Amino acid sequence: MIRFRVGEAVQREFGPRLAAAVEVLSRQKGFVAARTGRNVDDPELLALTMEWENVGSYRRALSPFEVKMAAVPLLSEAIDEPTAYESFEAAHLP
Repeated sequence: MIRFRVGEAVQREFGPRLAAAVEVLSRQKGFVAARTGRNVDDPELLALTMEWENVGSYRRALSPFEVKMAAVPLLSEAIDEPTAYESFEAAHLP
């Protein structure tokens, strides 16, 4: 899960950039799904949630040139916080 703080006035410009990043990432090996959304209580808080086969797939997906050009600049604007989560099943938690 990757969160962005984006002023409502610039969300119209941010949306196509976000869509382009998702599109290029969706072509990478190990990609499963992506969703975007806006927080209902704070409309300037946007989220990109992606599902990958595993964390290694996600990290390798950031390496291709096309991803570095289309997605990495946008991802660098994210709120500075941990973004990679694994399911409880994958983590073998009780």
